[in-house]
Amino acid sequence: MLPTMKISILLAEDDINLGFVIADQLRAEGYHVSLTTDGVEALKRFNEQPYHLCIFDVMMPKKDGFTLARDIRQINSDVPILFLTAKSMTEDKIEGFNAGGDDYLTKPFSVEELNLRIKSLLKRVNIRTEIPEEKVFNVSTFIFDTENLTLTLNGTAQSLTKKEAQILKILYKFKNQVLPREVILNTVWGQDDYFVGRSLDVFITKLRKYLKEDERIQILNIHGVGFKLEIKA
Repeated sequence: MLPTMKISILLAEDDINLGFVIADQLRAEGYHVSLTTDGVEALKRFNEQPYHLCIFDVMMPKKDGFTLARDIRQINSDVPILFLTAKSMTEDKIEGFNAGGDDYLTKPFSVEELNLRIKSLLKRVNIRTEIPEEKVFNVSTFIFDTENLTLTLNGTAQSLTKKEAQILKILYKFKNQVLPREVILNTVWGQDDYFVGRSLDVFITKLRKYLKEDERIQILNIHGVGFKLEIKA
């Protein structure tokens, strides 16, 4: 039995009409569906809230489904990914599985088949769907509220921008580990070009300023690789 709480699905399909049809059918089945039309927006949505399942069209603008899956697998190895595609060649299916996909559905497909694939994939996340995502974290002596975008120390709250909160959240998730720049850029901005890279450096400088009151916290720049949020016990 699946848990009674509403299961969230991230659907990325560049065919607007097909996307609406699939989303409506899934909502009729009781799922909560977030619909996007390109891979960049889908990656940003994925970072903003938890999803129990992802359904990605392969051929999409800005970021294709395979690339999107690879980016997601760098930050989440568990969420099931189902690819939708007009391609049926074995080589394409192999690439999809190598990109981190769990299942593959070739267009056109029936609603019944889609529902069966979804239910099969959700069986492996039964327990996880019962656990709500944490909204407040203790970052050493700071209280980090991801929902209200605040970082509080000794009762004094520092307001964060949405981007600052997203960056700190992913750094905290991988605390005391080196996190590649491209992972942060793809997760927060959906791309990793030079200009957003410069923006990331600015936000990192601001976060260091906010956190400097606690000497046990450092955001280290690992040259040529990325960043590491180091929290000493």
